[in-house]
Amino acid sequence: MVENVSAATMDDHAAAASRKRLPLSWLGVVPFFAFALLFLIWPTLDLMIGAFQTPTGEFTLQNIANLNQDSIISAYKISIQVSVASAVLGAVFGFFLAHAAVMGNLPSWMRPTLTTFSGVASNFAGVPLAFAFIATLGRTGLVTTLLYSFFGINLYSTGFNILSFWGLTITYLYFQIPLMVLILMPALDGLKKEWREAASILGATKVQFWTHVAFPVLWPSLLGATMLLFANAFGAIATAYALTGSSLNIVPILLYAQIRGDVLHDPNLGYALALGMIVITALSNITYIWLRARSDRWLR
Repeated sequence: MVENVSAATMDDHAAAASRKRLPLSWLGVVPFFAFALLFLIWPTLDLMIGAFQTPTGEFTLQNIANLNQDSIISAYKISIQVSVASAVLGAVFGFFLAHAAVMGNLPSWMRPTLTTFSGVASNFAGVPLAFAFIATLGRTGLVTTLLYSFFGINLYSTGFNILSFWGLTITYLYFQIPLMVLILMPALDGLKKEWREAASILGATKVQFWTHVAFPVLWPSLLGATMLLFANAFGAIATAYALTGSSLNIVPILLYAQIRGDVLHDPNLGYALALGMIVITALSNITYIWLRARSDRWLR
């Protein structure tokens, strides 16, 4: 009896000690939390505080009021238009690519190949991507030259310019479409085979299956992924700056000019611009998370 009591007491002490000790598995996520704190949370808080400060550190709302300028409103408008255009086009083309890979009866090697390419392309941006599109669709680019040499089509006589709104939108599609493919593939995999079989047994056509079964289930994933693409494009600066320089007035380039420029140097106004970007991208990401949660409940 005494031995049982002492054994139980030792077990209680061991359990209490194990509860006090931090599991070693948490050490694996320490670099992630440190990285998020140093390069995401801390800079974001610094930007948010700076948006309400003067250069001397005093509280002010003037930076927020200064956002009501024609050039700044125009920059937000163009940025939103580019983000919407690239997000919608990326969602449409990405959906058809993902559908072909998952449900199109393609060769077995096609899906892993597309997935690998999408994983690489969705992270390919900045100066290399801008240079690639200038070399391809610039005034002396490969595609521009081939179109003129073989078909007599002068691409730039039609009004197209790689340094314009549509030029930037097409460039963004290079990483928007692959990102959509990666997001939609799991959602398409979640469409149960039994649903298609049941619809077929009941006499439904493919169009009826998609309009009455598949799309109602997939629409949260489709809309949520589109919102994520919007946020992805809205916050991009390296590609836009390397491609268009200051020829296209979008918010990231204007923000860079306010913080780092010699002429438009007003860091606190730049912080206010960044705060507006944070609010817009945060709303987009929150909408994506909410819609993704709704989709996951259907696809489990």
